[in-house]
Amino acid sequence: MKFCSECAHPVALAIPEGDNRPRYVCAQCSAIHYQNPKLVVGSVPVWEQDGPLKVLLCRRAIEPRYGYWTLPAGFMENEETTGQAAVRETEEEAGARIELGSLFTLLNVAQVHQVHLFYLARLLDLDFEAGVESLEVRLFAESEIPWDELAFPTIRKTLELFFEDRTRMREGGVHGFYSHDIVRPMRSAGA
Repeated sequence: MKFCSECAHPVALAIPEGDNRPRYVCAQCSAIHYQNPKLVVGSVPVWEQDGPLKVLLCRRAIEPRYGYWTLPAGFMENEETTGQAAVRETEEEAGARIELGSLFTLLNVAQVHQVHLFYLARLLDLDFEAGVESLEVRLFAESEIPWDELAFPTIRKTLELFFEDRTRMREGGVHGFYSHDIVRPMRSAGA
C-alpha cells in the first residue's frame, strides 16, 4: 500500500498508539489501514445415488495451479454469509446446485493471509458444467481422486478428513468439524 484510500496522501508503516503491530498510517489524515486475512469459502459437493459416493471436483482454468483439481471455492464477497459464498462459488465454478450442509473444515493458511472454510454439501442433481474458472468438472469416487494433481494443501486436507469421516460414519459415527493450520514446510539451508 502506497497511498491513503481516505485522502490519497502517501502512507508509511508505523505502530499506532495502543497497537502492537505495524500498520499503514496516513500522516495527513491519521487514517489507519488494517490488512486482514481473506476468507476462501467452498463446498464438498457429493452425489450418493446410483452407486458409491462421489465428490465433485473442478479442474482449474486459472492461476495459481492451472490444470490442477480443486473443490469449488473462492474468495468471499462483501455482504454475503459464508454459506452464501459456498453456494455461489459452487454455482460459479461447477454450475452445480447444492443443498448446503454443516461447516466441515476451517483451515488457517497464515503464510498467504487466508482462512479456508469448506461446507458439506449434497448435489441436487447431475446437471453441472464447468464455469469460466474451470476447465472441466467431474465426479470422483474415493479411489479415483487425483491425489497427486490436487491444487492446494487445503483441498487435500479437507478430502482426507472427509473420507476418514465417511469410514467413521459406516461404523455409526457422524461428520465432525475440523480446524487445522496449514503450514508450508521450511526449506533447508541452500535449498
